[in-house]
Amino acid sequence: MARHAKTDSDVTSLAPSSPPRSPRRPAYYVLSPAASHPDVVVASGGAGGGGGGVAAAEKMSFAGSTPAESPLHYHYHHSGAAMHHSRESSTGRLLFSDQLRSGAAAGVPWRRLAQGSGAGSVGDDDDDEGGLAGAASQWRCYALGAFAFVAVFAFFLLVLWGASKSYKPHVVVKSVVFETYHIQGGTDRTGVPTKMMSVNATVRLRFRNRGTFFSLHVTSTPFHLFYDDLTVATGHMAEFYQPRRSGRVVTVSVVGKQVPLYGAGAELHSKPNNGRLGPAVVPVRMAFVLRARAHILGLLVRSKFYRRVLCRLDVREASLGKPVHGVAADCEYHDGR
Repeated sequence: MARHAKTDSDVTSLAPSSPPRSPRRPAYYVLSPAASHPDVVVASGGAGGGGGGVAAAEKMSFAGSTPAESPLHYHYHHSGAAMHHSRESSTGRLLFSDQLRSGAAAGVPWRRLAQGSGAGSVGDDDDDEGGLAGAASQWRCYALGAFAFVAVFAFFLLVLWGASKSYKPHVVVKSVVFETYHIQGGTDRTGVPTKMMSVNATVRLRFRNRGTFFSLHVTSTPFHLFYDDLTVATGHMAEFYQPRRSGRVVTVSVVGKQVPLYGAGAELHSKPNNGRLGPAVVPVRMAFVLRARAHILGLLVRSKFYRRVLCRLDVREASLGKPVHGVAADCEYHDGR
């Protein structure tokens, strides 16, 4: 029987088959949820009938990995790609769940990532801006409250000061008594001959604090007794403290001894020197300023009162030792320094 020539198909069919595939090795997956966690290597896969599976290794990073970093291998393009893809997806989910549990158990810190491209940063900026705006608004409220408190307190102090001005102290000269009066010739310190006057008077005045909510510290300028424009006697009042809604009588001695008169006293005389002219009547003026200071609210609110007193009197030699009549009518009172 003649042999037929072998065709290409026969040669192909009779040619030894391709070398057997190597047994499938398990696939390894490396998961990197964060840069600070170590890679976790997990084996998955199984032996198939008659041989093993196709080995495929893939490194998967669940935090920030890209498809280029974890390329898919050729077995996805195989005829059984659908089955392997499903198996690998389920295996990946299981591995990720296991890694989450292991990371939580190991106390590995996790970082909260922004959701969406740029959304987290915008939200944080909005929160920061909202917090700053809230803090600024709170500080504005505090500043406004402090300003309102200061304004109300200042208005209260102004009201107190204005109310105190309506309670001016009451001052009146009650009596003036000239005790002595004497004119004699003499010389001054430089040896110039002139007439000399000596006079002594007692002044009593009544002071009353009419304030209902403050006390007064009272002082006075010197009491001056003038003949013409020449001071012939002076006196000083002691400082005192006057409580609210109270009063007192103050006594001041005004004394002048051997005061040179020079040309001003050419027509003056007294009994011992010239009894023929009769008792002398000498017109004089007495002036002083009474000062009262009220501390209404410590050093914050202080009120001052000035009372000027001017009295035109006559020194009557025949009435020495007796109160001068008509003092109330002869004295003038003015406010101010």
